[in-house]
Amino acid sequence: MSSEPNVVLEGYTFLEGPRWHEGRIWVSDFYTGQVVSARADGSDVRVEAEVPNQPSGLGWLPDGRLLVVSMKDRRILRREADGSLVVHADLAEYCGGHLNDMLVDPQGRAYAGNFGFDLMAGADPELADLVRVDPDGTVTVAARDLWFPNGMVLLGDTLVVNETMGNRISAFDVAEDGSLGPRRDFAVFDELPPAGTDLQTLLSHTKVGPDGAAGDSEGGVWFADAFGQRAARVLDGKIVDTVDVGTGVYACALGGEDGRTLFLCTAPSFAEHERKAAREAQLLSVTVSVPA
Repeated sequence: MSSEPNVVLEGYTFLEGPRWHEGRIWVSDFYTGQVVSARADGSDVRVEAEVPNQPSGLGWLPDGRLLVVSMKDRRILRREADGSLVVHADLAEYCGGHLNDMLVDPQGRAYAGNFGFDLMAGADPELADLVRVDPDGTVTVAARDLWFPNGMVLLGDTLVVNETMGNRISAFDVAEDGSLGPRRDFAVFDELPPAGTDLQTLLSHTKVGPDGAAGDSEGGVWFADAFGQRAARVLDGKIVDTVDVGTGVYACALGGEDGRTLFLCTAPSFAEHERKAAREAQLLSVTVSVPA
């Protein structure tokens, strides 16, 4: 891979949910409330949507309409052909904290995770559910008791889910109707946190914090290590490659014309009171050997 990351975008608050779609990199900026897209080199930046309650995960229905997570009111919004945003699904009753990252599968089913607790207020951690939203807006709990379910990758009929505060990445078999089988380990980095752990103890206990994710053609998964200032690639349950950038890395995506560009969402920290008032977030890119 290339040794030094390139700056694609800069001057943002906190970037999340990067996706490569129709020859452009799309990304959400939390505290400006914007979804933006650009060419791989950062040129031709467009504002694709304005989400006042904080955008995060992105995806597309089979007919091409954009879905975007609205974090603070815990909704998935849908962009119609005229550019207007409408409510696709209201997930407030299913979330213990902010709605967060999302994966939309080829059938238009959206899988979405949430914090599980009020992270920014320093509340005591709680387990969270992963929900599935079918194309007609029907909501179903897909999996329970996850440690901050976050970035996801679909590898064939396996859904891979990062658990940012669980020291692990989990996997689920996906049935034809979108339901998930029992959880199993995809990768384990350390023990689960002790029950009843407060937030500071939990953070100190977390050795690896898998956040955003991207899958490659060999069945490997790149993940942003929220506590390690790096992106790492997992294959066969082990970390086999890393990109160290010297600042926080919170999400990643594979794209570019040949699928070998790894995009990294970076910022000095994830604390809302620090990021909201600053414009220090960047989208970086490096070249990797295995394509999306």
